[in-house]
Amino acid sequence: MNTTDSAVRITHIPTGIVVSMQNEKSQIQNRAVAMRVLQTRLMLLQREEEAAKKKELAGTITASWGDQMRSYFLYGQQLVKDLRTGYEVGNPAVVFDGELDGFISAGIRWRKREVD
Repeated sequence: MNTTDSAVRITHIPTGIVVSMQNEKSQIQNRAVAMRVLQTRLMLLQREEEAAKKKELAGTITASWGDQMRSYFLYGQQLVKDLRTGYEVGNPAVVFDGELDGFISAGIRWRKREVD
């Protein structure tokens, strides 16, 4: 009886992921299926690394009442104040229209002081 070996093993050298496939009858089909499985595993690994990086960048954030970044006073005093940096604008309508450059630069300066 003539038999052929059609099993395929693919190793991704940078990550060390090994995929073996021997379900199909031909080596070409096994290789195609193994490549799809390898791509899927690499994509999952990349997603896990991205999630870990996002978690690292986020740090320990606890959101609770009183931990808000900005206060909006719309009646009487008409003020928007960043509670972390102390930056404030006396016209809330301008902030609502998208003028956030002052808040962004104050936040960058505040973050830089926190890191140093």
